[in-house]
Parts: sequence; C-alpha cells; structure tokens
Amino acid sequence: MPTNITQIEDSERGKTVLRVAGELMIEDAVLLEKIALDLRNNNGASLAIDLADLNFMDSESAPIVKRLRDKHGFEIEGLEFFLQKVVDRSESRD
Repeated sequence: MPTNITQIEDSERGKTVLRVAGELMIEDAVLLEKIALDLRNNNGASLAIDLADLNFMDSESAPIVKRLRDKHGFEIEGLEFFLQKVVDRSESRD
C-alpha cells in the first residue's frame, strides 16, 4: 500500500495537520520530514503529524518520526492508535 500524506488545516486548533496513511518506509519518512520542515519554514505553521491511519512503519522510519518530535518539536498524533492496531493484528495471527 503506498504512502499518502494529506495536508489538513485545523482552524479550530490553529494547526496544520499532516495525515499519513498507508505504509511509512524510509523514503517516505524522509519526504515527510522535508515537507514538515518546509511548511514550518515557509508558513511558520504550527504543525502536527497524524499517524493514526498508518498500516506499517519500517524500523528505519521510526528514528525519523522520533527526530520530528524530539529535535524539531512537531506534535505526533495517533501513534497510540497505530500501535494498538499493530498489537491487534499480531494477536490475531496467534
């Protein structure tokens, strides 16, 4: 499943949200970081990254998501939901 990154303006919270759906592979994570940094640099936007619609994240993408949160200060949303989906799928395989 390809990665889909959608920009949503959340006027209620005054934030731009990048909603990521599908699979997040290393190339996609690098692109997500570039898009997020460009948006903030060009618009000064308060930015959140929503990962609730992810189906898969490879191990090389996780450090990039962590860097987006820790180094660049972006809010990461939906990660708990994504992790719960992963746990549910692994339990259903047993």
